[in-house]
Amino acid sequence: MSSFHPDLAIARFIPKISVGPRTARVMRRLTPRPTAPEPGVTVRELFVPGPQGAPPVSLRVFQPTGLSTKAPALLWIHGGGLLFGSPQQDDRPNAAFARELGITVAAVSYRLSVTSPAPAAAEDVYAALQGLVAHADELQIDPDRIAIGGASAGGGLAAALALLAHDRAEIRPVFQLLVYPMLDDRTTLRTDIDTRGHRMWTPKSNRFAWSTYLGDAVAGPDVSPYAAAARRKDLTGLPPAWIGVGALDLFHDEDVEYARRLTENNVPCELDVIPGAFHGFDALFPKAEVTREFWRLQAQALSRALTAR
Repeated sequence: MSSFHPDLAIARFIPKISVGPRTARVMRRLTPRPTAPEPGVTVRELFVPGPQGAPPVSLRVFQPTGLSTKAPALLWIHGGGLLFGSPQQDDRPNAAFARELGITVAAVSYRLSVTSPAPAAAEDVYAALQGLVAHADELQIDPDRIAIGGASAGGGLAAALALLAHDRAEIRPVFQLLVYPMLDDRTTLRTDIDTRGHRMWTPKSNRFAWSTYLGDAVAGPDVSPYAAAARRKDLTGLPPAWIGVGALDLFHDEDVEYARRLTENNVPCELDVIPGAFHGFDALFPKAEVTREFWRLQAQALSRALTAR
């Protein structure tokens, strides 16, 4: 096992706390306050129709101030193990994407697994993508240059959304930005993982999260790829991707394998593995230089993808 990155060395003192029913309830009550708008960025809330029979879906939209011509967009999906979380937790990086890249960023709020198991979250983010396209003129968005992305469970939902969009053939995202994505429920069966460097997300947390989302189907033969994207056998035709993950992340192996399979299926995929980094390190240490570099890697990948057309 590799040691912690020098910028993250203090993490060795962080206890390995797992998420269960009680912890998840507490986390759902701790919705972060919205970050005050940064200079040069405007923020607004937009509601779009949800899936059939479901409530509307809200989008937290960041745009460069004074945007007057059509520009690319990123649909962003927050993490939280499908158990908790909200778009506001990613306000700072989303505002930075809007300001630095001159794009619209729409962060979606989706139904959580505790009340709405699979496929609710995936259908909500697909409805958000549809809504973003429907409001493209109003928001000065180029509908042919929309990327999708997310972190952790949000990264897994972004990968599932890429599959849904491909199969339904209504909207074609141009890029997937997958930040330490939660892709494979079968990881819950593994007993060979070295857990000494794990922080923020443990195998026990992972089992609880997947079981809440999938119920008795977890790790069985009948899980849909729209719930766990790694279940998809043929990845041909998906949009190009960037995957970033820490070497000490519980999701390291499944993320590296998904990157390999994308490449094998002729889908361009850039993989960045951060030595000595654990799951969610960037959220816990937002000012660390390794975190700043991790964000720069994402911004550079997004910029290349959205300006290449």
